[in-house]
Amino acid sequence: MSTADVERGAAAASGKTRGAVANGYRIPGNYQSQFYYDPGASAEREWTSWIVPLVVVANVAMFVATMYINNCPGHRNIYGSCVAGFLHRFSFQPLRENPLFGPSSSTLQKLGALEWDKVVHQHQGWRLVTCMWLHAGLIHLLANMLSLVFIGIRLEQQFGFVRIGIIYLLSGLGGSILSSLFIRNSISVGASGALFGLLGAMLSELITNWTIYTNKAAAMLTLLVIIVINLAVGILPHVDNYAHIGGFLTGFLLGFVLLLQPRLGWLERRNLPPADQVKSKYMAYQYILGVIALVLLVAGFIVGLVMLFRGVNGNDHCHWCHYLSCVPTSRWNCGN
Repeated sequence: MSTADVERGAAAASGKTRGAVANGYRIPGNYQSQFYYDPGASAEREWTSWIVPLVVVANVAMFVATMYINNCPGHRNIYGSCVAGFLHRFSFQPLRENPLFGPSSSTLQKLGALEWDKVVHQHQGWRLVTCMWLHAGLIHLLANMLSLVFIGIRLEQQFGFVRIGIIYLLSGLGGSILSSLFIRNSISVGASGALFGLLGAMLSELITNWTIYTNKAAAMLTLLVIIVINLAVGILPHVDNYAHIGGFLTGFLLGFVLLLQPRLGWLERRNLPPADQVKSKYMAYQYILGVIALVLLVAGFIVGLVMLFRGVNGNDHCHWCHYLSCVPTSRWNCGN
């Protein structure tokens, strides 16, 4: 997404050592437009989108519940007064603690934020999933949900709720696993891993269904620019780019498996003479890419989970990987 989507984190300006991380800025445009897609290539039904709106409602409801539990006025705060006090117990933490207009880090921890120590040493693996449904603040929530609507509804209309739901959830899980392997001193919340998974799936869908697209170069260039810009935002401090990358890779592989489109001529075969009819629904390369992607996906999840629950620190095996999530400059450092 290119309009604000601050992710994976609460209290970025909190001054605490165990703060939270934030996770990007992204609103890709309306990919899959008829400008790129050959309308004669497929006459399959268009699904009614309901899983994406349901996810949006669930995230909003979870944020409201989070703020109710947070109850800023009910606790003394060294950072100052609660923001928007007229909201009473729904008011936000002081901006010095959480600049995203949201709850405290302790509230997010209580409700299931991703935290390496709790996942590995306290066997709370469920946090790999629950962190996807928490948001660090109102700005964070609005940016993510707008991004989900822009990306998800069009994909769901084309491919259905089952496939898009699977991609969303597994991409969020993949992002959480990679994040936990590299980040140990911060909590992490947000849906950016899942959202980047949808972006990755859009890219692999374009590749595997290459023959049914017109203006292929324009479609590829547009999508790659969107992806590069959004990943580049992840090098800012307090942004969990590991979650972005893990989600993107998971969605990219799942796209080859779940988002196949029939080859040109398949849907019109009944109107053609037998000699001109297409024999196979998909092309050989689509099957090959799907099998390779499935093998890599399963292997990646198995290796990642084994490394995580054995307490392996990814930074010990990749000494330069920390630059993927934060690049220090004269204006900021990446130590916290």
